[in-house]
Amino acid sequence: MSKKKFNNIAKEVIEREIQSLKLLKKNINNSFNEAVKAILNCKNGRIIISGVGKSGIIGRKIASTLSSVGTPSFFVDASSCSHGDLGQITSNDILILISFSGETAELKNIIQYANRNKKITLIGIVSKKNSLLYKASDIQLLIPEVKEAGPGNIVPTSSTIVQLSIGDALAIATMKYKNFNKLDFKKFHPSGSLGAKLKTVEDLMLTGNKIPFINENDKMKKALDLITKKKLGVLIAKNSRGKTTGIITDGQIRRASQNNKNIQNLSVKKVMTKNPISVEKELLAAKALSIMNSRKITSLCIHNKNKKNKTLGIIHIHNILEANIQ
Repeated sequence: MSKKKFNNIAKEVIEREIQSLKLLKKNINNSFNEAVKAILNCKNGRIIISGVGKSGIIGRKIASTLSSVGTPSFFVDASSCSHGDLGQITSNDILILISFSGETAELKNIIQYANRNKKITLIGIVSKKNSLLYKASDIQLLIPEVKEAGPGNIVPTSSTIVQLSIGDALAIATMKYKNFNKLDFKKFHPSGSLGAKLKTVEDLMLTGNKIPFINENDKMKKALDLITKKKLGVLIAKNSRGKTTGIITDGQIRRASQNNKNIQNLSVKKVMTKNPISVEKELLAAKALSIMNSRKITSLCIHNKNKKNKTLGIIHIHNILEANIQ
């Protein structure tokens, strides 16, 4: 078989799955609204998800996605539930069971347990209306009876795609209702590339004694000693009231030295650049890096909202790059 034929197979698989998703889109009805409302109203419990085989793998992903956007969820193994793990499911929980056929044998004990405990809301993600799962569910999320992409209609492909998509839709719907934002997302993703992308300048800034402050009325002799000691290549000038009034960089000092041999006797105010660039502490570090690159600077002052003239921290380009933010 030629490589060109492999490409054709790939396109056929993708096209089959696209058509399956289009059918799923047509199937979305008020039951989806009911499912989202049930999840949002689950204040004292958790969202518990179960499935077997490929449906179980999809279930684990849905549970992970829901948890990552602020809806506590976890996956339970259907087989283990028949040997004591049903005790993990309480009357305050919502149970989401996933089965394409709706007749998965390993889910029957969980279905019976949920039906005996009338306080448990059972949501079924299933394709067959005459199945055990569909009939037993309080809320039925009916997915289309799609044809699988592979030969013989036997390998779960299109069916798992629609299961995954309906799960993602539930997660995003609850996320949007809660106004879950990037800062919320960061709380659950402090590490890795996602965590790095969501770090703010507040997470990385230097504070307290590490901020290279100098009074604008001090002599440049003191400024030269301080900029060498702090090793940031920058000083932040402030007045007697603590208001940030300017910034001095080592580059400025070198240029000023060429024009004035008595620079040490000048006041900081005479050399500094007034009104330095300052950003709010909630700004994403990646955005701060972009500002530095576009302005060709290496440091930014950090302030609280609506208090631009009161510097509470400083961030150097090295602080951002060391955090693997690009």
